[in-house]
Amino acid sequence: MKILIVEDEVRLADALGEIMRGEKYMADVVYDGRDGFDYALIGNYDVIVLDVMLPRMDGFTVVNQLRKQSIMTPIIMLTAKDGVEDKINGLDRGADDYMTKPFVPEELLARIRALTRRRGEVVLEEIRYEDLKLNLSNYDLWSGVKNIHLSYKEFEIMKILMSNPGILVSKETLIVKVWGDDSNAEDNNVEAYISFLRKKLHLLRSNVSITTTRKVGYKLEVIS
Repeated sequence: MKILIVEDEVRLADALGEIMRGEKYMADVVYDGRDGFDYALIGNYDVIVLDVMLPRMDGFTVVNQLRKQSIMTPIIMLTAKDGVEDKINGLDRGADDYMTKPFVPEELLARIRALTRRRGEVVLEEIRYEDLKLNLSNYDLWSGVKNIHLSYKEFEIMKILMSNPGILVSKETLIVKVWGDDSNAEDNNVEAYISFLRKKLHLLRSNVSITTTRKVGYKLEVIS
């Protein structure tokens, strides 16, 4: 299971991330609403744990904007306020559950499990786009009967692009998601891996290409 934690109290956010990893979940942790929104758009998360009072974009706005983008990932909102109006506001904007701080971590984990059960705990084994199929367990990329193995970073980049077909993904987003916030990776690192992937798409004779919008980012498009 993959969890996104959006919480500006750094110690709490990091502690929740460790708790999730202790449960063998994958966990991304960000500290403001804008980053939370960007991660949620492309991260393919099973559950989002989202604080209400956040810098740059508050939690209510994050939920509202995600639902407008048809991102239906279950969201548990966290708040220091226990007013009924705040809970109603969050739920009306599209949140699935609401917890008031302070809370017991075991209860949060139980609510996460309940939300995933409600969705049937669907675990994707592959992503498809046009003639491409990306196996999520062994990093193999297929086109028809041909396949080629991807390195870890090639796989992560292709997974992001295939999960967002036709949508421009910026170099900055790829650096953060694939290399990490604190890495020294630069634009040329992304460009190198995009080049590797283009060569592999050519070897597979796929009708899909990675196109570049200068100074904006990359997206997958069907070759006409």
